[in-house]
Amino acid sequence: MHVPDGFINAPVSVGAGVVAAGAVAVSLRGARRELDERTAPLAGLVAAFIFAVQMLNFPVAAGTSGHLLGGALAAILVGPFTGVLCISVVLLMQGILFADGGLTALGVNITVMGVVTVVVAYALFRGLVKVLPRGRRAIAVASFVSALLSVPVAAAVFTAIYAVGGTTDVPVGKVLTAMVGVHTLIGIGEAVITMLTVGAVVAVRPDLVHGARGLTAPLKLRVGGELVDAPAVARPVPVAALSPRAVWATGLAGALVLAGFVSFYASASPDGLEKVAADKGIDKHVEEHAAKDSPLSDYGVRDIADARLSGGLAGVIGVGVTVVAGTGIFWSLRRRRTPDAEPTRVPEAV
Repeated sequence: MHVPDGFINAPVSVGAGVVAAGAVAVSLRGARRELDERTAPLAGLVAAFIFAVQMLNFPVAAGTSGHLLGGALAAILVGPFTGVLCISVVLLMQGILFADGGLTALGVNITVMGVVTVVVAYALFRGLVKVLPRGRRAIAVASFVSALLSVPVAAAVFTAIYAVGGTTDVPVGKVLTAMVGVHTLIGIGEAVITMLTVGAVVAVRPDLVHGARGLTAPLKLRVGGELVDAPAVARPVPVAALSPRAVWATGLAGALVLAGFVSFYASASPDGLEKVAADKGIDKHVEEHAAKDSPLSDYGVRDIADARLSGGLAGVIGVGVTVVAGTGIFWSLRRRRTPDAEPTRVPEAV
């Protein structure tokens, strides 16, 4: 749903930029409460992983594809404030290096793909886990539903922005119906990816998942014929648990494989916004990207003729730049931990 230059007029683009800048400023302050020495590198990895998965367009209808937006995934894994920053870093890297998403529309993209998806998804996630029985199943269900609904809501917000500042005269009702319809289908893919990724991390280190903290079922002990919650000191860390460094290395390797190899097999069909724009005529005034001459524009390395090699190298470079930029930002925001502040990993009761 990367909005290009020319879809939204200058005054509304500037207004969206102000909203996005304010959200980023608030998130920079809020992320200080969410990040520490263990989770700051994970946040940089989340940004790189979202960048990689966004290269994997999947078919959703005849001639239409979709890709991960990532707001729900980022919010659940590293927290809502850090999640907004993760998506902002990804969009900035995509716009500057790969000419994906307009630079004058960066505020619109951050507002729609970052702020809206994160706020909607995390609010739904927290609401669901409060009413569902504690445990991994609740986390999976809440991840799926929150990710699914965040995408059509983001599509509706884009339509509202278009209604105020669109550069073409197209009935808003038609745009809204088309955008919400196709992005509901895209939301199913978003939900599956989010649920599987969150579930994989929860399975090995639930204490590293911001949204899952305190949600696993407590370990029970039988005392005097009655089941009682075990004290925290009686909850050992499983021997097979991955260290945060191992989780980071595994995630980075996965992101590199996805961006460097699997992306070659992604759907070449236009994504939901591109398809709606072409069908409804809201792309009549689209402008050339300011970074169209970038050596990495359109996710390929200039002067490399082999499409597989060119796209793969561009993906690997993108993952590398994003993880370095993201980790640097999040490391600078981290809280410094005291030695006795290391949390005990709590396994889920069977």
